[in-house]
Amino acid sequence: MITLRFYRIYDIGKEIDLDWLEKALAQNYFTARTSFVRVKPKSIMIEDPPLMIQMHPIRVERDGRPFEFSVVARVYAIGAISFCFIYDNPDAGISQLEEIAFLFAGQEGLSDFYVQYLKTLGEIIRPHIKGFAINPDFYEDYSVYVTDKRDDSIDPVALLLGEKTNISPQMREEIIRNSLSYTTDDLAILSWDSALLCNPENPTDLIDLIEFANVQVLELRYYDRELAREMEKMYDDIEHADRMSPFFRSRQYHAIMAKLMESSAEISEIIEKVENLIKVTEDVYYARVYATALKVLRSGQWSENVSRKMRVIKENYSMLSDEVRIQHSNSLEWIVIILIALEILLVVWENILH
Repeated sequence: MITLRFYRIYDIGKEIDLDWLEKALAQNYFTARTSFVRVKPKSIMIEDPPLMIQMHPIRVERDGRPFEFSVVARVYAIGAISFCFIYDNPDAGISQLEEIAFLFAGQEGLSDFYVQYLKTLGEIIRPHIKGFAINPDFYEDYSVYVTDKRDDSIDPVALLLGEKTNISPQMREEIIRNSLSYTTDDLAILSWDSALLCNPENPTDLIDLIEFANVQVLELRYYDRELAREMEKMYDDIEHADRMSPFFRSRQYHAIMAKLMESSAEISEIIEKVENLIKVTEDVYYARVYATALKVLRSGQWSENVSRKMRVIKENYSMLSDEVRIQHSNSLEWIVIILIALEILLVVWENILH
């Protein structure tokens, strides 16, 4: 048995009410909520399980051979949409898995289909989500190869890299070190854009965990980009304000601070939801697989990038706040000086009159 699953995940830039969307789509589409089937209910906790939508299958030709893929879309409450093209062959062995994996290395030949399904799904849910928009060029992709038994006749590193070449020992070690097993019969090897799962039982839970990790990384990448844009606009606004007169400058600083406060609060709330998208608690093996997936996808690096940009924004907020206080204090000092001067002038004027 072999299965090839090709993922591409997009972001729509806003949160989605999945309960409402599920009711809206239920009459015309088969929908369901994601659930983990092989673990205890409390082992993996999802606050808002994604909505699964069964799409029409596709037929793809590669090297003169036809392949039929079932297509599943998942909509996440945090604003992500995942497409998965699934090729199943219950009678094939791992050698055929390797052959087909090389045919579709780097998801070759699938890009146009992703764009087509993105457009189709967009037409389905756009009426139900205000301001719905997706950038088709910004996405996270991942491939998962599944077979029902371990087999040392193929090179898993070449399979995961998608190329037959003389792979250096350093690169081989980098990939093989991310191998995990629960029993002597199963094996999971994870790399930065693909995974190989050898398991006598269909490892659907592990596959879903890997998808969740990819969704989290996409969202961190998205908000890292949004924060970079926010910082660029912030610096432009401050530069523009610095060219104003002191009175208008202070008012502009207040406007910038209000915008920074609003953006920081909104993004902080979303980032917290992203990082707590799923919690793996009691199952040690699943927790290790999930942690390894996040590690090889460089989740920590993207999370640090986001945190650093948030710190810069907060520091600029504090700087503007201090500047506003200084300007306010200077204004009060001038008012006091003017009042004292007026009082002295009044006393002098009264003395002259007398």
